[in-house]
Amino acid sequence: MRITGGVWASRRFAGPTRLAGIRPTPDALREQAFAVLASELTGVVFLDLFAGTGANALEALSRGAARALLVERARPAAELIRRNLATFGAGPAAARLIVAAADRAVVKLAGAGERCPLAWCDPPFEDWEAGPRALGLARKHGLLPPGARVVLELPPRREAAIDGFAAVRSLRGAVLLEVF
Repeated sequence: MRITGGVWASRRFAGPTRLAGIRPTPDALREQAFAVLASELTGVVFLDLFAGTGANALEALSRGAARALLVERARPAAELIRRNLATFGAGPAAARLIVAAADRAVVKLAGAGERCPLAWCDPPFEDWEAGPRALGLARKHGLLPPGARVVLELPPRREAAIDGFAAVRSLRGAVLLEVF
């Protein structure tokens, strides 16, 4: 697995083992989505829900995001994220990992005053509804303010209808949403 653009372009990072239960975001989807979001990344706080390997947050940091907030509940995945952040030298000032369920984490982050104009949500497909639920809470509590954009990865034949979000663009295996 590799970073597709920015200052860390083409650098490799550790992917999951077969037993980890992580479904990584394909490089092609990450490249397409970040090309669409390129003009909006500079200096923002990027939210990576269901972070898995941390690839999406690393990509955002590589392309100019000021900070990344990574949320992952699975401890083995959190350890992989920590290793990948260390590999790229993304310390606490650049990246914060929250090891908790997404719904609890978004409420906690919003309560701490965090606001994220860009986010990525890649819930496990076997519990896909956890993603839209967490996004709804993030909007309700102000973590995702009006105008925020979210890449939501979708299982095959799944629609992304979430109250308070409008589909802006279809991507390879995902949809770009905007908060209203």
